[in-house]
Amino acid sequence: MVMVVIRFNDRETERRALGFLAGRFSFKCWDTGEVAVHEVALPYIAKEGVRFSVEGPAPYERLIPSVRNPAAASL
Repeated sequence: MVMVVIRFNDRETERRALGFLAGRFSFKCWDTGEVAVHEVALPYIAKEGVRFSVEGPAPYERLIPSVRNPAAASL
């Protein structure tokens, strides 16, 4: 499945949408207000009356946690 980055008009809308997504679809959100969701979730969010804009496909690098090697940091 393809993950896409979406953005909501305001924090209240984002909160409502994330409440709907929780337990139904996986997602990842950032402090920037961007949210990555599976593209199959988009029609369900829209059907709930939540307005959002699609930013585009989510880059793989943003979806995986950054890995730090503590040993390398001490060099």
